Amino acid sequence: MSETKLPSYLADAKPNKNRAPWYKNTAPAYAGIILWFVFWQNIVSTGTPGGALAYGITLPILAIIVTALIAHFFYHLVPGLFGMKTGYGLAVVGSSVFGAKGGTFMPGLLMGLLQFGWLSVNGYFASGLIAQALPFDIAPEIIMVIFIAAALFVGLKGIKYVAPISTWLPLIPVAVLVWLLIKTIGTVGDFNPSALLAASKTAVIVETPQGATAGIPVLSQFGIAAFIVSYMIGFFATAGAAGVDFGANSRNSKDVQLGGLVGVSLMMILTGVAAVLILAGAYGNPNYAPALLAAGSPMDPTKIMSVILGDNTGKICMGLLALAAFPSACFASLISANSFKTMLPKINANVSVGIGGLFAIILAVTGIAGNASGVFGFIGASFGPICGAMLVDYLLSGGNWTGPRAGFNLAGWASWAVGFVVGVLGILGYIPMGPLWAFIVGAVVYWGAMLAGMKSEVLDFNK
Repeated sequence: MSETKLPSYLADAKPNKNRAPWYKNTAPAYAGIILWFVFWQNIVSTGTPGGALAYGITLPILAIIVTALIAHFFYHLVPGLFGMKTGYGLAVVGSSVFGAKGGTFMPGLLMGLLQFGWLSVNGYFASGLIAQALPFDIAPEIIMVIFIAAALFVGLKGIKYVAPISTWLPLIPVAVLVWLLIKTIGTVGDFNPSALLAASKTAVIVETPQGATAGIPVLSQFGIAAFIVSYMIGFFATAGAAGVDFGANSRNSKDVQLGGLVGVSLMMILTGVAAVLILAGAYGNPNYAPALLAAGSPMDPTKIMSVILGDNTGKICMGLLALAAFPSACFASLISANSFKTMLPKINANVSVGIGGLFAIILAVTGIAGNASGVFGFIGASFGPICGAMLVDYLLSGGNWTGPRAGFNLAGWASWAVGFVVGVLGILGYIPMGPLWAFIVGAVVYWGAMLAGMKSEVLDFNK
């Protein structure tokens, strides 16, 4: 052990001693994240004819189940166990991977920065629903600015202002999903993917004399599975790493396991499968299908609500889903504020969060945030290697946290850099399942680098 002056985020760290059962903290916290309508509304929206339902419902359902288990066992479990065993949060625990100085940036500030991506996606889609639900015309971009600014204001005020508005609102998406499922489940067996593809005017890539292509091809079955894996893992990557903070509130390893299995895997399966069945049942219903096909065959449960529930009721549900999304926007702002306050204590959080909020607004109003799979892919590329390195760190240390390492731990930074590049290649379409490969490559590089001695010494961290 080496003694040196620790950065303030480590020197001032105190382990959490207030623990509670998994059903009082971890499971409901994760459930609230996954019930966010943006997650389940886009889970089969591949942007290609037929979406993820092009070959029926079995493939997307299996992909959702497998990915939901991956999310818990590979992304959440080890961070959760680290948090449970140490009582410390992600910034402190991550210093064993990236070093005491390096931990200021990774995962400390990175977690705060990426929250603005979440915030932009939330603001973009929630504002779109609000614009459709209002009885008068207003540009969605105006609502985006107001929505994001309000979330930033509440988030900066602190957890005591965020928590009260998030207790019951997650029940809204539960009610909407159940209602839509009840209305469509009876005709799931009548869903015909071939008819959907034919009506969607499926186009095959055709080479013209000029070398251009015409039309949008149907994804292969592997392509559909890869899309779902990328989308779900990208969505969950930061939440998985935040399992350290959730784990710090857990009593034992059983709490970590059950909190993840129920709050992460089960909720992903229930919401994702519900979205698949709702869409299949809607397109299998002769009363709904013609209107949906005429509308361009949307692969999004929120876009078909007015057809299934009626125009007025559908608009009310849109407004309620947007309302239920507001707490998660506030939490994203809160996490970013806490991150900047902890890692950059000398900089006013109002300034740093305000600048980040402006960036979120720009992403939203320009429509960049509307590409949810792309934004989540970038987040997955950023945090996949962190989760992979933490898994290896846990295994190499025999399940115990070593404590912070000096300076910048080269093994951690090498694993992140290589893993991030792999994840970005996935976003650009060069490799499938970019967020998952970012995790795998990050883990392998960290393991190799640590065994090769590319590591800094462990600092004295007796608390």
